[in-house]
Amino acid sequence: MTTDVTGQGRVVVLYGGDSAEREVSLKSGAAVLASLQRSGVAAIGFDPAEQGGLAGLEALKPDVVFIALHGRGGEDGTLQGALELLGIPYTGSGVLASALGMDKQRTKLVWQALGLPTPESEMLGPDADWAAVAERLGLPLIVKPVHEGSTLGITIVESPEALEAAYRDAARFDARVMAERFVSGEEYTVTLLGDSALPAIRVEVPNGFYDYEAKYLSDETLYHLPCGLAAEDEARLAELSREAFAAIGCDGWGRVDVMRDAGGRFWLLEVNTVPGMTDHSLVPQAAAHAGIDFDALVRRILDTAGRS
Repeated sequence: MTTDVTGQGRVVVLYGGDSAEREVSLKSGAAVLASLQRSGVAAIGFDPAEQGGLAGLEALKPDVVFIALHGRGGEDGTLQGALELLGIPYTGSGVLASALGMDKQRTKLVWQALGLPTPESEMLGPDADWAAVAERLGLPLIVKPVHEGSTLGITIVESPEALEAAYRDAARFDARVMAERFVSGEEYTVTLLGDSALPAIRVEVPNGFYDYEAKYLSDETLYHLPCGLAAEDEARLAELSREAFAAIGCDGWGRVDVMRDAGGRFWLLEVNTVPGMTDHSLVPQAAAHAGIDFDALVRRILDTAGRS
């Protein structure tokens, strides 16, 4: 194990797990672990799915946990609650914000209650009136699992007839499935680090859909930095993202995904409380554009541990 020269004590990087985002989490965690060790932190990796779960983690007696577990069991509040009970500081948002951020529908309800702009949506079930849903939300629309990330199970629906198949595809990932009005326009993502919003990234995908392949596998996805917005519009986007992040109680670090329609209006899509840290991930790109290299970024995230 690396000898700690930073005063952080023993840091355990949690990654892997057994969610649908396991493979991405393994890559994020490996990158974070290598970075911490380069910085002289006494860091070790821990995969709860293969190394004894919570009991195995407790046996390591960590001073701090760096959470790189994506998806359910890692960023939905359950792990955060367990670490609170064990008295172990951890990176990222607390129990409530993590649970809310993982639930796209309830996140939207909070935003709507506060008057923050987010596309209209409704929950779907196996006996839904598909034509009526399409009539209420308009076409095209997006069907997505409520509790998954990495765009798993998401489909753009262009006709009422395609809605049921999209629902059944999403239901493979989650018992709760939602439909959301599709916003045609430019996609942006804003990283929040501490109290700061990093430069926005505009995502451009050749096929027009930022799906799992475009996020993690494709070399054709374009990430525009600077994002191309006028200074006042980017400032407005940054402020909206901070408001959205704070609305559900997030802290430490995270990412807010936003669409901008043809009329120039921003629409909040979702919050990511444990964003990816792979070589294709957006947070490291935004940090680099702000003059924060990967190792400095990881250390700054580690420094937020215990704030939630």
